[in-house]
Amino acid sequence: MAPKKGTSKNTKPAAAASKKPAPKVANPLFPKREKNFRIGGDIRAKKDLSRFVKWPKYVRIQRQRKILFQRLSIPPAVNQFNSTLEKNQAVELFKLLTKYTPETKEVKADRLAAAAEKGGDAGAPPTVLKFGLKHVTALIEEKKAKLVVIASDVNPIELVVWMPALCRKMGIPYCIVKSCARVGALVGQKTATCVALTKVNKEDENTLRTLCDNFDEAFTNNKLKWTREGKPVMGLKTQMRLKKRQEAIEAELAKRSKSSN
Repeated sequence: MAPKKGTSKNTKPAAAASKKPAPKVANPLFPKREKNFRIGGDIRAKKDLSRFVKWPKYVRIQRQRKILFQRLSIPPAVNQFNSTLEKNQAVELFKLLTKYTPETKEVKADRLAAAAEKGGDAGAPPTVLKFGLKHVTALIEEKKAKLVVIASDVNPIELVVWMPALCRKMGIPYCIVKSCARVGALVGQKTATCVALTKVNKEDENTLRTLCDNFDEAFTNNKLKWTREGKPVMGLKTQMRLKKRQEAIEAELAKRSKSSN
């Protein structure tokens, strides 16, 4: 009897499927040795571990502050410390202030000893910079200060955030410079929040007047602004979440418009 159509069996694929690849025979000359990465074992491959490092607290605070400033809009009273004095004006200012650095203990002792040898009075102390937060504040309130220099990177900023407003109220020129370490170097300290000039010598009066006029225009009469006029910059996760939410809202609105039509 002839075989029916479609019943013929192809044995070749089945035979091919039944064949399995022969297992690899291990070479006895090169036996396989599993690596052991436990203590005292094999050396691990080099890997970037910066993600797992517990960074020092000051580094974490720096990074958190940077992220926070991106997320939030900074108010004008704090934002004004981001706009500091230009380089050319800063050079002229520090040239003037360097002339009035306070005398050290040794220099003061030598001056008094020289005056005592001459048998005369020690006389009035030399004109120097005034520093110290309380001292400078008292000079501003008494309107004795001719110029106030404030550091921009004081931490916490609340120590000096009110000082520009006080200077404006009292009509005293002020400026904001970049580094509290640079301000501190003028008065023999590691850091200083602010310094003030109460008077200068006659040859420096014109320079001081010019600087005060420039600072009035750049700082005293300048209108304070917020950091940005738009939305704050969010993190990647928040951006994706907001994007998905917006897409869902748009899909819902499109669905409603179709159903209404």
